[in-house]
Amino acid sequence: MNETTTALTSNPILQGITTKLPLFDQIKPEHVLPAIYAELTQARKTVAELTQIADPDWDSLMLPLEVIEERLGRVWGPVSHFNGVCDSDELRPIYQQGVAKMTEWSSELGQNEALYAAIRKVSERNDFPSLSEERQQVVNHALRDFKLSGAELVGDDKTRFTEIQMRLSELATSFSEHVMDATRAFELHLTDKSDVAGLPESVRASAAQRATQSDKLKESGNNNGWLITLDAPSYIPFMQFAENRNLRETMYREYVTRASTGELDNGPVINEILALRSEAAALLGFEHYAASSLASKMATDVEEVTGFLRELADKSKSIAQKEFAELQLFADTELGIDKLQAWDISFASERLRLKTYAISQEELKPYFPEQNVINGMFGLVEKLYGITIRERDDAPVWHESARYFEVSDATGTQISAFYLDPYARAHKRGGAWMDECIVRWQRPDGVLQLPVAYLVCNFDAPVGNRPALWTHDEVTTLFHEFGHGLHHMLTTVSELGVSGIRGVPWDAVELPSQFMENFCWERQVVDLFAKHYETGETLPDALFDKMLAAKNFQSAMIMLRQIEFSLFDVLVHSQFDVNGDETVQQLLDKVREEISVFSPPSFNRFQNSFSHIFAGGYAAGYYSYKWAEVLSADIYATFEEEGVLNADTAARLRNELLSIGGSREIMDAFVAFRGRKPSVDALLRHSGLSD
Repeated sequence: MNETTTALTSNPILQGITTKLPLFDQIKPEHVLPAIYAELTQARKTVAELTQIADPDWDSLMLPLEVIEERLGRVWGPVSHFNGVCDSDELRPIYQQGVAKMTEWSSELGQNEALYAAIRKVSERNDFPSLSEERQQVVNHALRDFKLSGAELVGDDKTRFTEIQMRLSELATSFSEHVMDATRAFELHLTDKSDVAGLPESVRASAAQRATQSDKLKESGNNNGWLITLDAPSYIPFMQFAENRNLRETMYREYVTRASTGELDNGPVINEILALRSEAAALLGFEHYAASSLASKMATDVEEVTGFLRELADKSKSIAQKEFAELQLFADTELGIDKLQAWDISFASERLRLKTYAISQEELKPYFPEQNVINGMFGLVEKLYGITIRERDDAPVWHESARYFEVSDATGTQISAFYLDPYARAHKRGGAWMDECIVRWQRPDGVLQLPVAYLVCNFDAPVGNRPALWTHDEVTTLFHEFGHGLHHMLTTVSELGVSGIRGVPWDAVELPSQFMENFCWERQVVDLFAKHYETGETLPDALFDKMLAAKNFQSAMIMLRQIEFSLFDVLVHSQFDVNGDETVQQLLDKVREEISVFSPPSFNRFQNSFSHIFAGGYAAGYYSYKWAEVLSADIYATFEEEGVLNADTAARLRNELLSIGGSREIMDAFVAFRGRKPSVDALLRHSGLSD
């Protein structure tokens, strides 16, 4: 055995292909590229052999392809995860090389004419209808994806399409890195107590701890005071509570101009992304990129999406105008702000909420300590689905604050597992997300591989001896991501391509997550976890009633904000011409003029950090949040009708929707559960926008 073979044999990424969990505690940057190269070499060899099969069927062709997909997923998955949760100068260039190699492979596979022809042969076999519904879906999805990957292109068009995909992958990585670097580049170090006037004690404590732990401030010899950053757990409460208007303006300017100047400017990146997406769509025969994106979604065309968004906007606009007028009047008469600026909105809104409902997110935080919330969330799903969740401390993790849990059914048999990484920290991407770690799959050796999920958030960590205290908004975010996790973990589908969240249309994938958010407003659910971290007191009725009353505070303005993002996304991918006279900023301004009740300042460059559509999976798909919210609200209405904790209703939901993965058309599954097609009425009612 030579040195190369020995190195590969001992490579923890490759070892992790067959272990129960990835070996996170052993993986180092130097392991990444050798593992990728080795696995891609074997994959290419296997594909070449598969295309020589004269009469391919499921077992001879599709199953070996699943093996390739799974092995590569087990190699690349941990690397991609590391990039999100523990980025480093050492990992970043290696990750970029890995992305290039994986994109090259994806394009190569998706344009393999011989493989495409072989899979078509499987679909044309006389015994194809006798395959399970799941296997038929895998084949049909594969054929669709081949077309969308350029498999039917020839000659120069095929070459160009591959070049475009490679470049788009590089640009998405650059966009994300620019946002992360720009977010980290600015810090506001405050040493005068008057500068933190208005900040609640918990916010000041976190800011003080941030200053104490800052390596940069330690080097300067002055790490006292308070450190405010552009990370959400720091930026958002500062904008809500800081009384110093000039400092709010400073923070706002830095936040909304992230990645808009110098080497980190995402403006040119956006233009190139849009141009290349448009060119790729044209090569595939689509009118624009949005049309190619919608080819695999529930919505049929751009007109349906824009009509849906504008209908919601029409139902919200007049109410939003009243909400903003009320806010401006309050700011003028109570706060001495005669003209609201963008950096005043959060501050004035929080003050108005406090005056109207006598409640603040900060007032609720002592009742939402981390472990109580987690235990209560587990208790809820145990009641609904009959599952049990327990923590294990012997699993390999990537950071000391990451936790691992196993999920068992009513018989005590393990059915899945998940990691939870809850806290914001340096070198971790902002936001919250769920992702696959391992997918449920019936392996060729007969072993049932259990699904494992990542749940990642960016909440404040514990301060000193005080546990992490979360706002109700953060509790709702956790429930949201756990909903995604349940979709992945409760699947009963064992075919890799349609198991869990795989094969689910993008505009339906938010359904389980948004469904879970509703429980955060139910008294009997909140009682499972809302207990004061010092006294153990249950959240008082008066406080809960205020929280409920304030639920739809400025809901129309919030609705319009999401519609603004969604409409901009679909229009920039369908109507925008990079070579035309209109700029991306001008298009966004037009959307704001149509939808919004408040225009941000001209220096606002929101789009330069809109990672969802320029570095994530939501391009021409951001509308999915509202689309899926219609579905989830309508489904939750069933629980309102039959009992919020009705286990029979939950069992129906699990059987018809949560467990089916992508093995069935989502609209058919929805109708099977609800007895009819979706209605927007429940969403409007839940948002306080009903007539």
